[in-house]
Amino acid sequence: MPAPVRMSVALPVLRRAVSGLALALALTFGAGAVAAPAQAAGYRYWSFWDRQGTTWTYATQGPATAHPSDGDVQGFRFAVSADSKDAASPRTAPTFDEVCASTPAKPGRKRVALALDFGTPQDAPGGETPPAARTACAQVPEDATTADALAAVAKPLRYNSAALLCAIAGYPHTGCGEQVSGKTQTKTPNQSAEPKNSAAKSSDSGPSLGLLAGIAAILAVAAAAIWQSRRRPRD
Repeated sequence: MPAPVRMSVALPVLRRAVSGLALALALTFGAGAVAAPAQAAGYRYWSFWDRQGTTWTYATQGPATAHPSDGDVQGFRFAVSADSKDAASPRTAPTFDEVCASTPAKPGRKRVALALDFGTPQDAPGGETPPAARTACAQVPEDATTADALAAVAKPLRYNSAALLCAIAGYPHTGCGEQVSGKTQTKTPNQSAEPKNSAAKSSDSGPSLGLLAGIAAILAVAAAAIWQSRRRPRD
């Protein structure tokens, strides 16, 4: 007569195997919700740029401390962005001659070409419409800063208590570097958008081979425990 099944041995082992399987499933399918990054918040503000050859370069200092030279080209762009790496540059790329050709040089003064890009309607504060982009040639004293050059051609300017440039030529009427949740991404020509359905494809690909192998191993341990418990005890 076969020996009775020793459930006192098999059940604890089986419970541990099932618990391990449940934990593996929870970690695998729950990881997607934990690992998915929240949409980054951006800030609505005027960014400041230097023209280097044919490329816009994010300025390393603010307009109040920058001292451009005669013949320099500088730009400002209003947009929503998270940081300098994400910032959108001016969409026009004028040369100094294009902007300042009709402004003759004068002793003791310098000419600075400015490109002003007021951004897109998507980046505008609620209820406001961005003016058309424009350029201007500022002729200012030799020791003038970029802020001085801007004030000479694009008043009224608005600053906050921390000296952050809030408005150029009165735009925008309100706000200053405010945070915008779920920021609008403004693409420049050198930025590429990722496929919108890339996340969906990743989440619909099904369980990984590693998960399936883990499940098989756990079930094999449980089966072995039950088989061992059914063996006839030896004298």
